[in-house]
Amino acid sequence: MDIVIKSTLNTLSKSQVLLSKLSNDQLGDISVPPYFSSVGSHIRHILDFYNCIFSEVNREIDLTARNRNVDVETCCDTATCYLNTLIEKVSKLKGTEINREVFVIDDLGMGKTKLNYTFSAILAQANSHTIHHYAIISYILDRIDVEIEDETFGYNPTTPRQIILK
Repeated sequence: MDIVIKSTLNTLSKSQVLLSKLSNDQLGDISVPPYFSSVGSHIRHILDFYNCIFSEVNREIDLTARNRNVDVETCCDTATCYLNTLIEKVSKLKGTEINREVFVIDDLGMGKTKLNYTFSAILAQANSHTIHHYAIISYILDRIDVEIEDETFGYNPTTPRQIILK
């Protein structure tokens, strides 16, 4: 199995563990300043990003046209079903499939632009994006007194080990 696929599955599996430990109230809690976002809104955002990748049409992935499945933000079962569907799609990918060229449409702050990617590059971007959101989720979890037992949750693999173990 390709390293990008393995890494993606490893990262997404952290969402499975997280969702299995949260209540719906914890998932949807919007009490943490300064942004008042929830763990659920970040999980939804992560999953919508992956769903967008798998909604490719004619070799184009339009990141500006994401569906937003808002039920994911407040229901652990809905979030888990959505997550498992995406994990299954990632699991079925083959190395030759992910090396193909695709065009990614995104808005980088100056209007939509179309960029050349490989499918593996957009998966790698999604993986890093997920880890970034896990860091935000970790902050929210800390403030609502939910402990996650994965000491690497929300840390990029390039983060020096001594920082993670503080």
